[in-house]
Amino acid sequence: MTDTLRYVPNASLDATYISPASQPGNAPAPVAVTPSAAATAAARRSTVLPRVEWAGDKPNVVPFERERFEELHRLGQGGMGEVVLLKDHDIERMVALKRLTDTNDVDRLLRFVEEIRTIGQLDHPNIVPVHDVGIDQQGRYYFVMKHLQGDTLEAIIHKLRQGDRAAHARFSFPVRVQIFIGVLNAVAYAHRKGFIHRDLKPANIMVGPYGEITVMDWGLARRVRTPAGEAGAASAGSAPASLRDAASLQTQMGAVVGTPFYMSPEQARGQHDAMDERSDTYSLTVLFHELLSLNHYLEGRESLAEVLEAVQKTAPSIFTQNTSPHQPPVPSELLWFLHKGFSKTPEKRFQSADEMMLELQGVMDGRIHVQCQRTLMKRGLHEVLRSVDKHPVLLTALCTTAAAVVLASLAHLLMVFFG
Repeated sequence: MTDTLRYVPNASLDATYISPASQPGNAPAPVAVTPSAAATAAARRSTVLPRVEWAGDKPNVVPFERERFEELHRLGQGGMGEVVLLKDHDIERMVALKRLTDTNDVDRLLRFVEEIRTIGQLDHPNIVPVHDVGIDQQGRYYFVMKHLQGDTLEAIIHKLRQGDRAAHARFSFPVRVQIFIGVLNAVAYAHRKGFIHRDLKPANIMVGPYGEITVMDWGLARRVRTPAGEAGAASAGSAPASLRDAASLQTQMGAVVGTPFYMSPEQARGQHDAMDERSDTYSLTVLFHELLSLNHYLEGRESLAEVLEAVQKTAPSIFTQNTSPHQPPVPSELLWFLHKGFSKTPEKRFQSADEMMLELQGVMDGRIHVQCQRTLMKRGLHEVLRSVDKHPVLLTALCTTAAAVVLASLAHLLMVFFG
């Protein structure tokens, strides 16, 4: 995929940022992209399913046509467009529609097309599916997707920070770990398909009412390799050559793409060729650290330059950073997990989301690496408890023997005491 970078002034540090190293005046000029007349004429979407009417006990199928999608209200506004809630009158369900608000900006159009085609190739329960694509009567491109209910991880972290008792009761440390494993499932699948997300952050993670986890917003996703068996396939998300050539788009070296607070060091340096699965694992570590500690490791940094420099040079104070007053300390084995993920050197951090998932699952199963006194005690306790299941007869015999020794010693002391 060719990175298309656009200058965004005064971008928020927790918002997606796409900016070249050059001055705003050097950004690529917008190119008008107009939908074909035939496509615009066919933009109106009508229902196709008939209505069934009953005359006594006899059904009559009556042709019935109306506007298929009824727009209800806006769900959100992003950098590339907006998301609105619709009612699909054919299927009788609520869906979400994401549409591009500026079709004359070829940068946005390219990313929009690439997002659709990327999601289309990522068929996974933790990734929101695309149901349909189209052009509305105003000539705006859109795609229809599943309407996700629940809260973003960003909203959940905010509630936990505020000391919301219901939130703390629901989202204990083990539950937060399971949420993160759901995120890892989606990202690991994308990594196996050759994609990296490049914008992993709490605002892009949805937690549903039944605990379902969905990773959203694949607009910055990039294919870094082609999986075995797909050598002849076109790169996912690639736009038609004519569209790319019309804008003469090229990656601008030194550009920043992503969300500053959640970038990897190489991402903050604008080293796009160096970005791979390990860049995502760094962003995932930042996200997981914030979910556990309820603090961001760059808390207090206010300017973009300050944040980008800190991402590259500042080592997070994982073991000494103050924890939230509303919860107990983060378990030490999880802190050591974060310590590895926060390495500034890609070769020393987790190499993929699959590796993160495997190690974290091992930690939750009690296979804790001994790295301090607390992890030594927890590992020892786990081994003792595991022995109960593996050797119940031997353990019973040992306990019986120990009890007999204690009773014998007690009897001896009583005899001595009473003469």
